[in-house]
Amino acid sequence: MSARPSPTTTPAEALRAAPSIPQWLRDLRMGVRFAFSGGREGWGRALLTAVGVGLGVALLLLTTAIPNALAVRHDREDARSDLRYGDTDTKVPRSDHSLLIVHVDTTFRDKDVRGRELEPEGPRAPLPPGLERFPAKGEMVVSPALKKLLESGSGKLLRERLPQRVVGTIGESGLIGSTELAFYRGAEGLAHAGHGSGVARIDRFGNPQSTASDPLDPVLLLLVLVVFVVLLMPVAVFIAAAVRFGGERRDRRLAALRLVGSDSRMTRRIAAGEALAGAVLGLVFGAGFFLAGRQLAGSVEIFDVSVFPSYLNPTPALALLVAAAVPAAAVLVTLFALRGVVIEPLGVVRTAKPARRRLWWRLLLPLGGLAMLYPMVGQGRDGGDFNQYLVTGGVMLLLIGVTALLPWVVEMAVARLGSGGVAWQLAVRRLQLSSGTAARMVNGIAVAVAGAIALQMLFSGVESSYTTSTGYDVARAQMQVTLAQGVGLAPAADEFRRTKGVRKVTALAEGYLDDARGEADSIAQITVGDCVALREVATLPSCHDGDVFAVLGGDYDTDTAELAKPGRTLYADPADSGRGGRQKVAWTVPHNIRPVRSREDPTGSKRGGILLTPKAMPELLEPFTAGQLYLSIDESVPDAREYARNSATTINPYIQPMMWTATERSHRYDSIRTGLFAGATCVLALIGASLLVSQLEQLRERRRLLSALVAFGTRRRTLSLSVLWQTAIPIGLGLVLASAVGMTLGAVLLRMTNTSVRVDWPGVLTMTGIGAGVVLAVTLLSLPSLLRLMRPEGLRTE
Repeated sequence: MSARPSPTTTPAEALRAAPSIPQWLRDLRMGVRFAFSGGREGWGRALLTAVGVGLGVALLLLTTAIPNALAVRHDREDARSDLRYGDTDTKVPRSDHSLLIVHVDTTFRDKDVRGRELEPEGPRAPLPPGLERFPAKGEMVVSPALKKLLESGSGKLLRERLPQRVVGTIGESGLIGSTELAFYRGAEGLAHAGHGSGVARIDRFGNPQSTASDPLDPVLLLLVLVVFVVLLMPVAVFIAAAVRFGGERRDRRLAALRLVGSDSRMTRRIAAGEALAGAVLGLVFGAGFFLAGRQLAGSVEIFDVSVFPSYLNPTPALALLVAAAVPAAAVLVTLFALRGVVIEPLGVVRTAKPARRRLWWRLLLPLGGLAMLYPMVGQGRDGGDFNQYLVTGGVMLLLIGVTALLPWVVEMAVARLGSGGVAWQLAVRRLQLSSGTAARMVNGIAVAVAGAIALQMLFSGVESSYTTSTGYDVARAQMQVTLAQGVGLAPAADEFRRTKGVRKVTALAEGYLDDARGEADSIAQITVGDCVALREVATLPSCHDGDVFAVLGGDYDTDTAELAKPGRTLYADPADSGRGGRQKVAWTVPHNIRPVRSREDPTGSKRGGILLTPKAMPELLEPFTAGQLYLSIDESVPDAREYARNSATTINPYIQPMMWTATERSHRYDSIRTGLFAGATCVLALIGASLLVSQLEQLRERRRLLSALVAFGTRRRTLSLSVLWQTAIPIGLGLVLASAVGMTLGAVLLRMTNTSVRVDWPGVLTMTGIGAGVVLAVTLLSLPSLLRLMRPEGLRTE
């Protein structure tokens, strides 16, 4: 057992005393003690480091929880699947454990509302997940978010569409997200709802055929990889910067240790221990931030995606990796930072001024990244999968190259800046003395902007491959309503014409006739409407009620010329309309039929067949047609679409109006794009918070200097402007460098997907502007702290 040092032991002897544990462990422990000693200033430094590291750790933990959240959402969606087998007369027989169900989904102000109407046919009918009992007719069970919306003033129009009495809320097990809008309502007589109502009979919920989704095509896989790298790189940069908070004061403390006898290696190990303590405390803060954010996630919706807090459970292996990697990275970053600092007993000598930063090794990083990506140039979709390791490594090296090049760029630029006003000179001189600190502060935002520009170029370049034209002529109509069987076309059209915000209604009834009593060899479409409506589908020289036309020139129509001959008998098949019975209904083509040329209808296609005006339509054929209404909406009327949807519900509760769009995108592409926006929102929040912490740390380091300048008569306006210049100059240089690297990376990624390179200048300027806006907001938020520090009282010390 070693003896305790006597009171006369010198500090040097105490440091060199032979311990019972390894020397390096004792040095690390001493560094940990220093991290939490030094009074209020020491704790302030430790808390700033912990907050900076904690923000990054929280986002890393959130990232590790995303796969589990997506898996839970998928499982919940599968568990509540209602397995639509078809109409009520197919497959599932009626029994005491069968359930009639019909989809009554709707949309409210661009928000999808999932709806189901239920009628149990026996005491053992399957209960949907999240429900405790079946709602009776006139009752409704809703999600918490829908209940809140219906009770609010903004939900007035939706309450008109869903007038049923709310008797409960759907449990978490029946929802895929906390802000999902969903409801179940009771019904009676669904078995007699008729063809076209969409009623199905099921005996269980769930999707037993659920399998792993098809693998992503190479381009989408590339998008996923790049998105993850681009979103996580700024986090790593911020963590690396956070562990260096208070670096100048730390170096002065290490100089004092040299004075009492420690050698250079010991001081570096003590510094590593101090960084380790801050990183471990940051892990604790990060866990707290994550738990707080996890609870907050239950009330937040980002780009129509929401989750319950229980979904966000980090994968244990990935969480352990974060817990081990962050402290290790803190130690390595600290040791790396001290390589250019000579700590002597009488002070700290930094090598940054005598030895200019070397450029050659900094260029190796982006060049190495390009070399890793080059073998995959031109592969596109047909050249096989992209190598995931090369893609990840190449993108990482290019983005890390931004952090390596930025200090050199800032140093070279500020060394050449000339004279100016007092604020300008103060800012430039400060940057010349500590360009590395200024570069570290904006490294994260530069990396984020570079990655965002590359992704913006990549998404813009490949978007056309995942976007298809619907063919709908949205200039002529914006909504389509398909009427259920038994709903009169004329009354429905009149109802919509009376609806607020509906400018024009084109009403057509559609059906099919064939040429045989048995198996049909040829089929002709029939379209019924007034002359105004028929002119939307064909070029009519003249038209009067009672006229009949044969439409020639339709897309894929080869039968009309043969079938539409005067006197020919055609037949309506009950099976085509879902009607019972086997007897076909005969109709003779009238002698006054006239040929006309087809034109594109509102759906974008040219139809063929036979056109009939209302008087020419025999009564016996009416049950074999289905009504189609094409609505032109007056966009100047607020909530015009909601009024139209409410009118559709008034006509028939099972009518679901369809909104038209000129184009539609791949669901997978849209999911990746939505994930990018959601992740980018979180990263931008982290960027802002971390920059604010870093700015406050920089101001705290210069507290005495600012107080001295104020005491000598420097105006606060001048000092505030100098701080703004100290932020604006590095961020301007960083954004220029980020734009160059981002466009280079974007061009390489586009060539990898075999897509022509095109710079998306609006996207580049937008991403750059967002980055500059974040920095400007952080600077403005730090002004109150700056004004508080600019007081002569700051010169006082203990």
